[in-house]
Amino acid sequence: MMKSGQMTKGEQTRRKIVEAAAPIFNERGYDGASMADLMAATGLKKGGIYRHFSSKEELAAAAFDYTWKAAQNARLLHVEETGSASDQLKQLIANFVKFRGPVSGGCPIMNTAVDADDGNARLRTRVRKALRNWVARIEKIVAKGTERAEIRAEADPKAVATLIVATLEGALMISRLERNDHSLLCVQRQLDRYIDTELTTQRP
Repeated sequence: MMKSGQMTKGEQTRRKIVEAAAPIFNERGYDGASMADLMAATGLKKGGIYRHFSSKEELAAAAFDYTWKAAQNARLLHVEETGSASDQLKQLIANFVKFRGPVSGGCPIMNTAVDADDGNARLRTRVRKALRNWVARIEKIVAKGTERAEIRAEADPKAVATLIVATLEGALMISRLERNDHSLLCVQRQLDRYIDTELTTQRP
């Protein structure tokens, strides 16, 4: 008898397919992920994959969800237990620079946003939701910091969150092109300085 919360054999197989497919979609994009690649990675034939997913699009969507959850967990590591709002923002930035994307291929938001721009509505909807959630998480930190008088009252949470996300994503793109960490480390220093000098009520 299966215990409560325990996955069925079908659910376990579905999860294994997603775990194997996730880096392929994240590295190569939807069109670049061939069925031959997916079969090789999962060890299943086409029929075996489609027994668990109705289409390649459904599998790509599930793979994105898996990849984004892993990335989100890495970016939020130790953020909650970090002290002030400014320290939480710095921890989040440091996590982004350190972990990039736990699933091979880098940031799933940047990868999928570009990949889905040509008309894959299902993926575009998912990546927009993921981006909104990430921005909203930073907004929440700023807003709470304002309530606790750690962040200056005039700070606009939406503007701060947009600045941080856009700067990090842009630096990641440059770092990938140049194949080094210079851009990411540079923007980390600049964002930390911005937090210390423009946001916090008590300058270090």
